[in-house]
Amino acid sequence: MSLYEFIQGFQFSDAPKHTQQLVLNSLLDIIGVAAGASNNETSQRLRTYAHEHYPAGKLASRLLFDGRSVHPMGAAWAGGFCVDSLDAHEGHFTSKGHAGATVVPALIALADAYRKQGHEISGEQFLSALLIAYETGLRAGVALMATAPEYHASGSFSGIGVVCGGAKLLGLDEITFRHAMGIAEYFGPRCPMMRLVDYPSMLRDAHGAGAYAGINALFMAMAGVTGAPAETVEEDRVASYWQDLGQRWEIDAQYFKPWPVCRWAQPALTAATQLRKAHPSLTPDNIKQVRVETFHESMRLQGYNPQNADEAQYGLAFPLAAYFCRGQVGPSEVTGDAIHAEDIRQFSQKIDIVEADDLSKRFPEEILSRLIITLENGDVIQSETTAAKGDPGVPFTQTEFIEKFHQMAGVNLSLAHRQSIEQLVANLPSSPSCAPLFNLVLSEENSFDEGK
Repeated sequence: MSLYEFIQGFQFSDAPKHTQQLVLNSLLDIIGVAAGASNNETSQRLRTYAHEHYPAGKLASRLLFDGRSVHPMGAAWAGGFCVDSLDAHEGHFTSKGHAGATVVPALIALADAYRKQGHEISGEQFLSALLIAYETGLRAGVALMATAPEYHASGSFSGIGVVCGGAKLLGLDEITFRHAMGIAEYFGPRCPMMRLVDYPSMLRDAHGAGAYAGINALFMAMAGVTGAPAETVEEDRVASYWQDLGQRWEIDAQYFKPWPVCRWAQPALTAATQLRKAHPSLTPDNIKQVRVETFHESMRLQGYNPQNADEAQYGLAFPLAAYFCRGQVGPSEVTGDAIHAEDIRQFSQKIDIVEADDLSKRFPEEILSRLIITLENGDVIQSETTAAKGDPGVPFTQTEFIEKFHQMAGVNLSLAHRQSIEQLVANLPSSPSCAPLFNLVLSEENSFDEGK
């Protein structure tokens, strides 16, 4: 069965029940992150950019948690940047990246524009396209990472997922679909990811660029523009990454983040939570030193004195210090005034981050860290070698998914708004229309209430 045949024949209800639930959890997770990020500087700047430079015309999509209409390519830019600006979205080991932060905002933008053209979209239709987008985006990422000499940002491959999901949603013919894939890959932003790790900025993991590349490719192919074959999909050397499509699901291997910081910092935070649970007396005052032993890429994070939210979230020392000082790491700890909090900055100076050769050898199949804490009285407390909470081997419970959604979205959305989104996502497989969910996710209401 060809990729095109799979896309056109597949329905969400065909997937295993476990995979169906993962897609619903992924959608709720991304919406929660987008809500939590909707008022930060990056999101505000990109919404303004999209509104000024991509005005709505024949096609119009509403901006996430904003309500204003722009062209779908502008909505894709802004939506990808929004989700990417709060580093709490899910990810995937062997692609060394993420799909959801690209495909969810891109497909919402596409579907919103499609609906405005008079085409109603059921929950099953949208979820079918979304699962296809996740699965193909992740497989394209695995193929790219296996064949490219450099570590590229997620936007370099996730645009392929947008095209595949969009082809399902729009019912593209096979020739147009293949041209769209070729255009998306050819224009895909093969950004050098480690440069961003070393020099954090709003560009992050290129999800805005990937979302734009995918939507742009669909529209260009539909306008008759031709593209070269997509080598990460169609070349013989990557066939093994695609041959079991529909039988094995890459999305089942996704991890989910408890905290809005780089994935590579998460194992150290997990180890810290376990140590504090086992030793409730651990406080910033009685800790003399924290030694973090981790893999090379995580060691590169460092991040002792962030100057902005991007540096705080692409660091290790600062979020770990924030956890010890505040007892949590949420949106409020890695944005705004907390970035310059003196207690967190002082504690971060007690943290040493070093590479452990044994952990570097296990990356990227395993992403691990361990902590060695020396107390002021000379006692030493050491964690086990720890995988991050949210990995497939240590998964979230359904309750934890919902709690995380409310924690992230709760900084900007009222309790009633969040509960409505939660219920609509849960009921989406049987819903005759996506409109009620879209109206809440694309609403201008960002209302905080005391009853959160």
